[in-house]
Amino acid sequence: MQTEVIRIERNNINAQIMQKAGSILKSGGLVAFPTETVYGLGADALNTEAAEKIYAAKGRPSDNPLIIHIADMGHLDKIVKYVPDEAKKLADAFWPGPLTMILNKSACVPYGTTGGLDTVAVRMPSDKIAQELIRRGGGYVAAPSANISGRPSPTTAQHVYEDMNGRIPLILDGGAVEIGLESTIVDLTADVPVILRPGYISLAMVQAILGRAEMDRGLIADDSGIRPKAPGMKYRHYAPKAELKIIEGPIDRVISYINQRADGSRRIGIICTEETREAYPHGDIKSIGSRKNELSIANHLFEVLREFDEDGVEAIYSESFEAPGLGQAIMNRLLKAAGHQRIDVSE
Repeated sequence: MQTEVIRIERNNINAQIMQKAGSILKSGGLVAFPTETVYGLGADALNTEAAEKIYAAKGRPSDNPLIIHIADMGHLDKIVKYVPDEAKKLADAFWPGPLTMILNKSACVPYGTTGGLDTVAVRMPSDKIAQELIRRGGGYVAAPSANISGRPSPTTAQHVYEDMNGRIPLILDGGAVEIGLESTIVDLTADVPVILRPGYISLAMVQAILGRAEMDRGLIADDSGIRPKAPGMKYRHYAPKAELKIIEGPIDRVISYINQRADGSRRIGIICTEETREAYPHGDIKSIGSRKNELSIANHLFEVLREFDEDGVEAIYSESFEAPGLGQAIMNRLLKAAGHQRIDVSE
């Protein structure tokens, strides 16, 4: 299969191109497209065979649910049994945007899309290209991140091409994404709303709307015996080829620890920030952004992990980025990429 990459402008969306992309989806094919979070790999969400093509292209475990993307609030009723008041409140506050809600599915949603679950994950992206594709493709587009399963998520069309060339017919190139981390996932099927994956929409933001919500224990614990509620969370994600370790503690001790290992004897990758970049004299040093701007760190995380693969480093050491707001989501992705390998140098 030959993969075509077509550039498309958000402020001047080419109707002919979008019609072509929509026709591919309606015929059961796959199209990669940008959202405000990361690039998605889209298929007709109500077509079991189309969903199976996503799993095959990504090498994704079949029990890992897919998120259904919609572009109109009125379309939600068809794919869920009912829309609870909490979902309406969150939709009013954050849709369209980087929020996914888990609800009880209706009979029209195939188990091939939900990973065998009776629940369905749904979101409404704010990206104009994504919205137009969803409408052209029939209104319901299942779309995980458009990368080989386990690899860092793609934030540019080039990242998608690196992983999906020869696997899918079309990539819509809308340039770099806005956020760079996948959507926040909130489970609304439990007694108390539970965040299964942190993202741009923080726990505090959800609590401000609903009055109550909590984090899933599987997100914040290193104990592999605690099973997260979303099947996809049990698989390693975002991993670079080299072993990654996260160094935690006072920043001066973190820098000292990393510098002791980046002595030139082997090719070491270092993830730092603009504030600390000059503190590292050796190594393949990549600033991920500024601690004064969490969004800049989120936006560059997956890109930096992919760059280390291209550079062929033997090991990677990263500063820790635990902080309010996006810091929680950033650390969630880093910990998964590192297989939860963290080193505390506080003492």
